[in-house]
Amino acid sequence: MKYSKLWPALFITALLPMAAMAAEDENIWNKVLKAEFFAGQAIAESDQAIELEAPLRAEDPSLVPVKVSSKIKQTPEQYIKKILVLVDNNPYPYVGEFEFSPDSGKADIAMRIRVNSNSWIRAIAQMNDGTLTMTKKFVKASGGCSAPSGANSDEAMARLGKMKFKLDGEVKAGEPTSVQLMISHPNITGMQMDQVTRFVKKSHFVKQVKVSFNDKPILTAKTDIAISSDPNFRFYFVPEKAGELKAEVSDTSCETPTKRDVCTKGETYTETFKIQP
Repeated sequence: MKYSKLWPALFITALLPMAAMAAEDENIWNKVLKAEFFAGQAIAESDQAIELEAPLRAEDPSLVPVKVSSKIKQTPEQYIKKILVLVDNNPYPYVGEFEFSPDSGKADIAMRIRVNSNSWIRAIAQMNDGTLTMTKKFVKASGGCSAPSGANSDEAMARLGKMKFKLDGEVKAGEPTSVQLMISHPNITGMQMDQVTRFVKKSHFVKQVKVSFNDKPILTAKTDIAISSDPNFRFYFVPEKAGELKAEVSDTSCETPTKRDVCTKGETYTETFKIQP
C-alpha cells in the first residue's frame, strides 16, 4: 500500500484525541457555564458579530494573546454593548466582562490571559437589543494560573498601580483610534508559589477598569485572575475633538482563588492622557 493512501487515515487518527477532548470540554459549557452566566437565554454560535483570535498552542500559558474583533459598527441604533470572555477549564473560568458604547468606535479588545489547561476560550457578545452570539477557539496550554511571575515581588509592588496610555497610530477627529492601556500590577492568582519563601501568595488582582474620554465612557471592564500580570488592554475610542483620556483601575484581594464571597477592597489608581486630533 502506498504511503499517500495512509496519510488521510493517520491525520484523522491524530485528531481524534483532540476532538474527544474538545467534545468533553463542551460539557463544562453546556452543563455549568451557560446556566451560570446565561440561564434561559438563547445564544447563537456565529462569527457574524465578533471574531476571536488565539493561538492553537500557547508558547507561554501565563501570557496567551487573545483578541476579540467586532464586525459591527458602533452606532447609537445598533452596537455591541458587552463582551464576556471565559476559559472553560480554568480554575476560575471568568476572564472578564467588557462594556462598550457607540463612543468606543469599535467593540474590539485585545489582552494577554492565563490558560491553565487545554480549553475552549469563548467570547460572547451582547448587542444593545439583548441578542447574544458566541465564538470560540480551542487552546492547548498547561499551568498558566500557577506559573510564577517573572518579576521581582518587591519591584512589582513598588510600581503597583502605575499606568501608561499609548496611541497606535495617528489620531484623526471623528475616526476610531486604537489605544493601549498598560497597567503595572502583578495580578496574583492565589495559586502561585513564592520562589523565595515557598508560600502560596494570596490572590491580588485588578477587578475593574474604567476608561473615559472627556467624561464619556469608552470601556468598562470587570476582570479577574485570568488576566496576565501587568495587564495590557488594546481598544478603540472616537475623539471628536481635543480632550482627555482617563483610566480608573481598582484592585482587590480574595481569600481563595476560586471564590469571591470573602474579598478585601483594594486601591484605586488613576491616569490621564491629553489627546490632540
